Amino acid sequence: MSTTPLPDKTPEVLKIVQRCEALFEDLHFNAVREWKAAAPGRKAIGYMPVYVPREIIHAAGMLPVGILGGGDQIEVIQGDAYYQSYICRIPRSTLELGLTGRLDCLDGMLFPSICDVIRNLSGVWQILFPEKYTRYVDVPQNYQDDVGGLFYAQEMQHLRDDLGRLRGTPITDAELNASIAVYNANAAALRDLYAYRAAKPWQAPTSEVYLLQRAGMVLPVEEHTRLVREYLAAAEAFQRPRRDNARVVLTGSFCEQPPLGLIKSIEMAGCYVVDDDFVLVGRWLQDDVPSDGDPLVELSKAFLHRSASTAAKYDDKREEKGMFLLKQVQKRGAEGVVFAAASFCDPALLERPMLQDVLAKHGVPYTAFKFAENTGQMAPIREQAGTFADSIKLWSAA
Repeated sequence: MSTTPLPDKTPEVLKIVQRCEALFEDLHFNAVREWKAAAPGRKAIGYMPVYVPREIIHAAGMLPVGILGGGDQIEVIQGDAYYQSYICRIPRSTLELGLTGRLDCLDGMLFPSICDVIRNLSGVWQILFPEKYTRYVDVPQNYQDDVGGLFYAQEMQHLRDDLGRLRGTPITDAELNASIAVYNANAAALRDLYAYRAAKPWQAPTSEVYLLQRAGMVLPVEEHTRLVREYLAAAEAFQRPRRDNARVVLTGSFCEQPPLGLIKSIEMAGCYVVDDDFVLVGRWLQDDVPSDGDPLVELSKAFLHRSASTAAKYDDKREEKGMFLLKQVQKRGAEGVVFAAASFCDPALLERPMLQDVLAKHGVPYTAFKFAENTGQMAPIREQAGTFADSIKLWSAA
């Protein structure tokens, strides 16, 4: 863990990054344990990527904790006994975290609708940890307010009732609306962070932006919002050299997250990542959710009509497939797209040809590779990304 104190004259932005990296590397979740120990009766609820309505957890007075696998820091031994070798690594490393006691600080786990693997993981988890609260969080595949919207509001009501029982008192509408406002503030800070990186990617490297987002997986949301704001101010105060890098959107990593070394390798290869789909839970809802109405109805409408598009989300309008990605490219002034999907990630790999077809029709160059969260050999990826960056510069100069 990166715990060596930095010199007093170290720029504030680097101190913030060091703190975030320490949180990122701590697979014993000591920040969560400290939060729980600070007041009797506190509870923490873990959740898998891509999205869960964290507002409900927060309204219950509990800490939402993002569980994004074990990364490249642990060897999966026990977790391999429960899953085949031809699926992605994140369920195996998540089980490893649980079976080795690293997740004992959690009082429950939520498994959102991502794919069949995560759906099955919810059942495995319930069998292995019967004393813990476990729920599979289903989402609509119909986007009419009176059909899919009603279904999702009912699903959230079940979660609301469960967490109310877990804490001993029902969760009120006032508590939910207050939590919606708190998460609106966090989402606004993240939107500002992404806009700042797109405008000045040399000032806010993606490896730092990623660590800042990962810190939000274990910190209280209010503290994370302050940290993002502090980083933005500190980043602007610390001038860094600007390079003639290619501006790219990185997509496909919405569930299993790439190793930090992979992100750094892409940057060192001459790419400025100006948009991505890392840690989507904080940016899933694309604008503020009204905090003065029926909270579950408003959260449901936001999911149906104003949420991010990924391969893990059912698309009821096939003609719009790929348009969300194309808009990312256009909005951020990107020059190309890097498809980075986890090995054996069926949703991402099945959708990739459709997205590539849309990009090709609009003249947007792209490249693609696969990774695992414990990928160690970065040279081939760096070479591929470097070649892609060089070709973009050659094309744009032609």
